[in-house]
Amino acid sequence: MPQTKAAFKEQLRSLLNSHLTMSHPIFDRLMDPQAKDIVLLLQVALQGYQLTKHFLGYVEHLFFHCPLPAFKRGLLINVYEEETGRLSKTDNHVVLMQRFIRALGISDEERDAALPLPATQDLIDYRLHAVRGRGSYHIGAAAVMIASEGQNLEVKAGEARHELLGKVYGLKEEDLLFFSVHQAEDVGHVEQGLNLVAELCDTDRLQQEAQHAVDHTCRLFYAMYDGMYREFCRPLVRRNAPGVVA
Repeated sequence: MPQTKAAFKEQLRSLLNSHLTMSHPIFDRLMDPQAKDIVLLLQVALQGYQLTKHFLGYVEHLFFHCPLPAFKRGLLINVYEEETGRLSKTDNHVVLMQRFIRALGISDEERDAALPLPATQDLIDYRLHAVRGRGSYHIGAAAVMIASEGQNLEVKAGEARHELLGKVYGLKEEDLLFFSVHQAEDVGHVEQGLNLVAELCDTDRLQQEAQHAVDHTCRLFYAMYDGMYREFCRPLVRRNAPGVVA
């Protein structure tokens, strides 16, 4: 017997809130003003860029294949903002991320040469297969609109991660626009995702699959940070990163 839409939405929201990636030790290290580990921040930013490059494609698939006309307009608005930045009066969201990376001292050539770590690629591929798969639209919507867009809503001691990082590394507001724009917009996107998935999932099986998608996607985000922590936080005598000379 499926849950009511209201109860199902609350369970999805609870699942999202139970996975706090900001509790990962990599953020303790990044946000430590004494350590000020710019080398680690550069590497984390380059892995984050791997995700950013694919995000518009996920939302485009969700818009194009959306089976519920009432939700298509909201998805189209999401696509329009990702592509143009006009609603937030900024720019294309990939361009905003590129500006952040340049502000860290990474050249465009170094940025484009960076490759995703295996756990980063796993997260990219899971969402891509979900939005493209036959019969998995509800899984893709849950993974992208709830679990992924929900990552930008986390705070620590009342501050978002980009605000904390900005203070530690002396970054300006304009350098952090990618993050501040998403923090503002993704409140609505997550709510839209909850409503869409609740409308789509009218059987017990579909609801369980959507719940698993939220849970699994959040775990993939945490695994991505695990992968970065293992790769970049090992005790080495010297660590190099793009734009940094050891």
